[in-house]
Amino acid sequence: MCLRRWGFCNLGQLLAASERYTWKRYYLHRVNLEHHMKSGRPGGDYTCKSLRGHKGKVVGFSYLVGNTTLQDIWRCSPVVCSASLDGTVKAWDIHKGVSLWSSSAGNPVTAIVTDPQQCVVVTSDSTGAIKSWQGQSGAELATFSSSSTQCTLLPFYKDGASFLMVGTAPGSLLVLSSPFLSEISRHVVCDSFQINIILSSPDKKWILATSKENFDFSPKVFWSASLCSPVEEEDTVFVSLPVRGCIAAVFLPTQPARVAVIHHWGPVHHTALSVFDLGMKKSKCNMEAEGQQVESFPLNLKQRHSDIILHAKGSSTILLTDGNDLNVYTLKGALIASFKDHIQPIISLCVDSFRVVTASRDLSLRVLTWKKDQDKALTLESQYHLLGGSHTASRGFTGVACDYASIVASVESVEGKDVLKAYIFNS
Repeated sequence: MCLRRWGFCNLGQLLAASERYTWKRYYLHRVNLEHHMKSGRPGGDYTCKSLRGHKGKVVGFSYLVGNTTLQDIWRCSPVVCSASLDGTVKAWDIHKGVSLWSSSAGNPVTAIVTDPQQCVVVTSDSTGAIKSWQGQSGAELATFSSSSTQCTLLPFYKDGASFLMVGTAPGSLLVLSSPFLSEISRHVVCDSFQINIILSSPDKKWILATSKENFDFSPKVFWSASLCSPVEEEDTVFVSLPVRGCIAAVFLPTQPARVAVIHHWGPVHHTALSVFDLGMKKSKCNMEAEGQQVESFPLNLKQRHSDIILHAKGSSTILLTDGNDLNVYTLKGALIASFKDHIQPIISLCVDSFRVVTASRDLSLRVLTWKKDQDKALTLESQYHLLGGSHTASRGFTGVACDYASIVASVESVEGKDVLKAYIFNS
C-alpha cells in the first residue's frame, strides 16, 4: 500500500530510522498528515505561529532543518533561518515559535541561503560581504568580499564537496568553497549586468546562469565539473542557449539534463517557453557542451515579465504564475488548468510531491494538491486559503517556503518590522 501510494518509499531507510517503525505505522502516520494538509481547518489540522524579532524588511528565509517525505515520521522540529535589512540573521524553532540564535546587527543583509547538509547559513550584505554561519550556534565561520552590492547565492553539493555559486552585479559567476569561502573559479557571464538567475540541474552536472536585465543576453549553461574543478589552460565548458532575454528558467526534476526557459522573441518582445536537452559531444580536441531545442510554444502573459515565477513537476508539467493566476501547462504548450484564487499578484511559489502553495500580496496563501485526471495526466486541485493576518497591520506576503509538514511565509509589515508566519500541520 505504501509503495502504490508513494513510489519513493524505501524499506531500508525506514527500518534504519528505528526498529520501532514499521510499514503500517508509516502508512497510518502519513495518511493522517496528508488528510490534515489537504483539509486545512484552523486548530484541528494545523497551528499557526508568528515569529517576530526583526526590526526591518525580511529579505529572505530558508529551512535549515526540515521534515522530508521520510523524516516526517520522526516529527522533527524544523529550523528556519531568516535575514533582514536591519542587518540581523536569525534561526527559529518554528514548532516552539522561538528564536534559537541571532547575529548582532550589521550592514543590511540582501540575500540568505542554507546548506542543510553542512548545517551552514550563508548571507550577503549591501557592501558585498558574503558570510557563512554555523547553523546550530550562529557563530561566524568565514567572510569573502565579492565587491558587489547585490549577490545571487546558490549552495551546491557535488561528489562529496560543498560549494557556493555567487552571481554578482557586474555579471560574474564566482565559485567558492563552502563553508570557508575560498575562491575556486571566476567566470564572466554577462558583462555589466547583474546575474539574478542561478540554477543547478537535479543531477548536479549543469549550472545555468543569466541576467534578466538585458534582452540581448543568452542564458549560459556550464558543465559543473569545469566550474568546481578547473584545469589550468583548459577552457570552461559551457553552452549559450539560442534564445535571448531570459525571464525565468527551471530544470525538469525527473529529466536532469532538460531545462525550460521563458524568454523574449520577435521584434516587439513577445514571450515564449522553450525546452532544451543538454549534453556533451566530442570535438577534435576536447568535449563540448550542447543544447538542443526539443519544444517551444508562445505565451500570452498579462503580468510584468520580471514578476513571472516558473516551476516544474516530474518530467512534463510546467507551473507558471501570471499576475493573480497560476497556470499549469504540458511541455507541448497545452494549458491543463488555470487557478484564479487570488485577488492580487502571486509573488512566491513552492512546490513539493504533495502540494503547491502560492503566496500573494492579498495576504493569503493558497494550498493546492496534486492529482491525476481521467487521462492520468498530472494536474492540481485547489483546496483552501491560509490567511496572514490583518490588512491594517500588513501589506501582504512576500515569500513562502515549505517542508513536508509545514509552511513558512514572510509578511510585510506596515510599520516596517516584517514577521514570519509558520503553519505546522498535525499528524
